[in-house]
Amino acid sequence: MRTRLRTRRRIRTRRRGGTRGALYGLLAGLLLWGAGLQPASPAAAADNGTWGVFPTPPAGAQVTDRAYFFHQGEAGTTVSDSATIVNSSDRELTFRVFAADAVNTPVGGAFALLPVETKPKDVGTWITLPPQAAGTVTVPPKGRKDIPFTVKVPADAVPGDHVGGIVALNTAVEGVQKEGGVQVGVKRSVGARLYFRVPGPVMPGLSVEDVRVSRAAPLLPWVEDARAEITYALVNRGNVVVEPRVAVSAKGLFGRTVLDRPARELKLVLLPGQRIELTEQWADAPQLDRVTVDIAAGAAAHPELTAGGRADFLAVPWPALGAVLVAAGAAIALWAWRRRRRAGSEEAEPSPHLAAAR
Repeated sequence: MRTRLRTRRRIRTRRRGGTRGALYGLLAGLLLWGAGLQPASPAAAADNGTWGVFPTPPAGAQVTDRAYFFHQGEAGTTVSDSATIVNSSDRELTFRVFAADAVNTPVGGAFALLPVETKPKDVGTWITLPPQAAGTVTVPPKGRKDIPFTVKVPADAVPGDHVGGIVALNTAVEGVQKEGGVQVGVKRSVGARLYFRVPGPVMPGLSVEDVRVSRAAPLLPWVEDARAEITYALVNRGNVVVEPRVAVSAKGLFGRTVLDRPARELKLVLLPGQRIELTEQWADAPQLDRVTVDIAAGAAAHPELTAGGRADFLAVPWPALGAVLVAAGAAIALWAWRRRRRAGSEEAEPSPHLAAAR
């Protein structure tokens, strides 16, 4: 039996990670909920309770008011900063420190930093760590280690937001899971987000795509509620991060409003170029109607940014209709059988004229 290692990225919640391709690593990767470049409330530092990664506090300070890194610089410039790894445990911990690009998980849109197995292509390639962090970094119990780094903006960097992070991966295997005949070693990592803006034209963009509706009709219509699930995709087609707001509505025949959910913040940061799939549960969907569902999206920071998508569906209580059709078919078959039987009986009865002829 062979053994392999699997890393687990963690920010407050633990999820399974792996080396089965970029998407699998993503879905099991480090999840961080962002609040944008200038959030209304501060985001928490990246900490899993055993160790944490966050911007280095000012000299003499124990903590920092920065929950993540935010920098900006023209193409060709270099920016310096420092990340701090804090070990809250009672034992020495050794980490592999690396820079990564950020993405949104395809389903749900959570903020994620790509795993160590995935080579960065954007801001992760701009970050240079010091030689002492090129291998591993050891942090003593109840101690901390500052990791200076530089961000060199390429001369051909496109304007807009570039998002990544500094990740500390614990080199120790913290557990073993079994998948079939393979034992999988589980590691954990924590990362601090890094937002970098290259000055230039700001072009926010957002689209709503692939609106779909799936229904589950009850066997007894109007005695039980019908359920529906509305699925749609949000795509950031601009060059800056967007905090989407979404309103969901639906109208039936003759323009009747059958669903009205006002615009609300999704509490996620949609990164440039990312596409995410979201769902809305509809617990009391129409049971007999022709319905048009509308998804309207926007962003509070960009009032001019609006997008929409639409889907139509026919609400029919198919289970009940099927039961009625089956019953009707059975009734027709029974009637036809009785009719044939009656006709056969009439043909079998001798004619009075034939009897007299004998």
